[in-house]
Amino acid sequence: MTEETDRIQRENEYLKRRNAQLQAEVGDLTAEVVRLQQRLGAFAVRAAVAPNPLSGGQ
Repeated sequence: MTEETDRIQRENEYLKRRNAQLQAEVGDLTAEVVRLQQRLGAFAVRAAVAPNPLSGGQ
């Protein structure tokens, strides 16, 4: 192989590893988004059910 071929092969291997890392990070972030959406949904349910303490009604 030539120097150029070696360089391209090394770069290709690096890009494959980096792509795998980024895909793992996307998976982690997707799971975090789902978790936060669930928490937000739970807060919305509580807000809809809880009486408004500023309304003055009993």
